[in-house]
Amino acid sequence: MDGERRTDAGLLTIGAFARASRLSPKALRLYDELGLLTPARVDPVSGYRHYAPAQLARARLVAWLRRLGMPLARIREVCELPPAAAAGAVAAYWERVEADTAARRDLAAFLVDQLSRTREHPDMTEPHTHTALTMRCAALTDRGLVRTAHQDAAYAGPRLLAVADGYGAGGGPAATAAIEQLKTVEETDLTATDPLTALEEAAHRANRAAAPSGDAATGSTLTALLRAGSQLALVHVGDSRAYVLRDSGLFRITHDHSLVQSLVDEGRLTPEEAPGHPQRALLLRSLDGGPAFAPDLQLLQARPGERYLLCTDGLSAVAPSEAVQDVLTTAADPAGAVRDLVALAHAAGAPDNIACVVADMAAVGETAQG
Repeated sequence: MDGERRTDAGLLTIGAFARASRLSPKALRLYDELGLLTPARVDPVSGYRHYAPAQLARARLVAWLRRLGMPLARIREVCELPPAAAAGAVAAYWERVEADTAARRDLAAFLVDQLSRTREHPDMTEPHTHTALTMRCAALTDRGLVRTAHQDAAYAGPRLLAVADGYGAGGGPAATAAIEQLKTVEETDLTATDPLTALEEAAHRANRAAAPSGDAATGSTLTALLRAGSQLALVHVGDSRAYVLRDSGLFRITHDHSLVQSLVDEGRLTPEEAPGHPQRALLLRSLDGGPAFAPDLQLLQARPGERYLLCTDGLSAVAPSEAVQDVLTTAADPAGAVRDLVALAHAAGAPDNIACVVADMAAVGETAQG
């Protein structure tokens, strides 16, 4: 019997079921692996899947929810609910989508502004041609309320901002060594050198400095900004983060290199589920001394009035972004902001070490925010 007909037991072959449900055989196999749509019978010899006609309602619901863009983990929850509760769950999901769309609209405006400023100044490797900015900044680290060791590091200097989150037996020294290597770029003449190139070279030195001794699984995250005129060169690896607060809100300008983030990107996990995932701390990229080191690099145009935050996951994993934005909006100066952010993490239980850096940008001759 081919894949277009029913079996003798009244079951549909995977081909017939795929056409009836408007799901591809490939999708059906994935949903079987995830336990989302299990076949009624699997042939013990060929492994061929067969489905009951009664499963079509669930399959069509899955297809509709995927067309909405709902992550698979959320679809599984909705499919297990009675109809009234499922309707409420779909309505709540769409309300969140609309809120996220509004946030992305603001982010798009931010990117349009960044790209427009870059177009106005195509010679971005010459920082002396742009608006001169001053930077007022502060850094603070804290062990937290649970960990016995402190493995986070932070730095706020005249031109460099950096945070690092060490892991493994030598995580603390690895994070500190990484930032020490990065600090050398403050002595570089950035009027003659591309700031992004200078920062990338320093990051590779930091990667070598963070190399573990022996067979220990040791390393560190690293997120840093280097100011050169009105430009900010960004280097990032791991799950520490960089944010910018500007007129239209708070925006994250880094992307986590973690297993959990990859699951969110694939739709297998929702952003709300990510903080509680048992493998939340598993990194896909970090400073580990390896030859495959590949950090993210960006060149941003800063403008007066912006406030930047760099932090480790000891803050970002426990503090809601709305609360972080409130602190950054209301704090009088960077020193007050970092103190209030650490207090925010403590109020949430501070299960991890905390490191944060806050910097205000102002045009030369103007007073920075606060």
